[in-house]
Amino acid sequence: MALIISDLYKSFPREDTGETPVLQDISLTIDAGSFVTIIGPSGCGKSTLLRLIAGLSLPTRGTIELNGNPISGACDKTGFVFQNYALFPWLNVINNIAFPLAMKSVPKRERTMQAHEYVKRFGLCGFEKNYPAELSGGMQQRVAIARSLIDNTEVLLMDEPFGALDSQTRSQMQQFLLSVWQETHRTVLFITHNIDEAVFLGQRVICLTQRPARVGDDIRIEAPYPRDVTSDEFNVYRRSVLKFLDREHAEGMRDMVPC
Repeated sequence: MALIISDLYKSFPREDTGETPVLQDISLTIDAGSFVTIIGPSGCGKSTLLRLIAGLSLPTRGTIELNGNPISGACDKTGFVFQNYALFPWLNVINNIAFPLAMKSVPKRERTMQAHEYVKRFGLCGFEKNYPAELSGGMQQRVAIARSLIDNTEVLLMDEPFGALDSQTRSQMQQFLLSVWQETHRTVLFITHNIDEAVFLGQRVICLTQRPARVGDDIRIEAPYPRDVTSDEFNVYRRSVLKFLDREHAEGMRDMVPC
């Protein structure tokens, strides 16, 4: 089964009774278990698209279906990982990871056991009782990813989750995420502004245009994992994405109207 987005249009009202279109005529089929990266100009509507898939916002027109079921509100089949980690500062690692199970009234002993399993799998042993402020950025994101997966979500939505990390930690987290994806076979939709990251992680790179965003390109990355960012093959894909973004930047500059 798949995530199917059909003729999606989203606009927001303006004070002058008009509307600001953000997404326009987006149609995509995302195969179950695939890793898809999403890239596009800043402010084009990438985060809005993920919020619609999560059911945190409703489309103005169009439909989103997961496994044949329409998403028309908050969807418990999707997990969201944000750039700013979004952990609860008053909860320790175990209780942050177990939080979705607590919301479903899973008995404390059972949810704690499950959370400990994720602690072991995600390399967090020894930090079970630590609070978010006591963790590095990479460790906080591991906790956030574990919390999103513990509830058996089918789709992991990630909005620039590594954007605030230093380059070394970012590289480590990219490798870690790939290992988690290959182990769990979850569907991943991953927003990034980083071209190398988009090509390194994704089986597909969805390129969105300037707002109102449309699918300007859908680049299939045929290179096997693990990928060598210095290879000629990698650079061919990298140049394809860069060419698209350069073209969109030029279009945006032409459309700018002086104040």
